[in-house]
Amino acid sequence: MINYTLPELRRLTAAFLLATRPPAERVWSWSRWRRRRQHQARLCHYRRHGYII
Repeated sequence: MINYTLPELRRLTAAFLLATRPPAERVWSWSRWRRRRQHQARLCHYRRHGYII
């Protein structure tokens, strides 16, 4: 997975500070899914452009 980005950190912080926040496990599972998806997209981008991974 890729590292946390600034927008991701902002979203996580906001999710934990809001009065009507979702359960913590839901927030963390979304974050893991998002980072995994960004990693997959990055790999596909590199493959499509012919970079060796």
